[in-house]
Amino acid sequence: MTFTRNPELGKVKSRLAKGIGEKAALEVYIQLLEHTKSVLQQIDVDKCVWYSVAVRKNDLWNDKIYQKKAQIGDDLGARMLNSFKDAFQNNYEKVIIIGSDLYDLRPTHIQEAIDALDTNDVVIGPAKDGGYYLLGMKTLHEKAFAPKAWGTETVLADTLKELDSQKIQLLETLNDIDYAEDLLPYETFKKYTS
Repeated sequence: MTFTRNPELGKVKSRLAKGIGEKAALEVYIQLLEHTKSVLQQIDVDKCVWYSVAVRKNDLWNDKIYQKKAQIGDDLGARMLNSFKDAFQNNYEKVIIIGSDLYDLRPTHIQEAIDALDTNDVVIGPAKDGGYYLLGMKTLHEKAFAPKAWGTETVLADTLKELDSQKIQLLETLNDIDYAEDLLPYETFKKYTS
């Protein structure tokens, strides 16, 4: 599963937009969505895109390849919990969610997460900012979605505390793109930072 925001001017990457402007932030976000799609195309699993506002037909995400659903819930935790519940109710044995703002994400990260669930209860891909870019489970652990300060540097630590009785594997830590300085390591985004 991947969570996305509908790519609309002024409605995506607000923290990034403060540094590079709304138009540039939208352009960057569309490139991040394209990258996420290219990564997912290389993994042979069922795929679902969860839209922030409304499900779009005939968009970047091919209707024949991706299940498409609208996120439900008042905050990120509730929306993720509802998507995991949906997947487990549909008899999936391993459920993995990724964000859509990681230019460092590779198919190997997702494959490693899938494999990790053979011998672990939970797999998490930590982000450099203290959150996470990937969360995977083979049974639902609702406490991972308890209310917390989503989007802050304590999200990963809080989640690990909530899941302390589970066997957890951590993946490689990656950089997610939230602020203008997060673009600096990437040649692709140089025009937005120079």
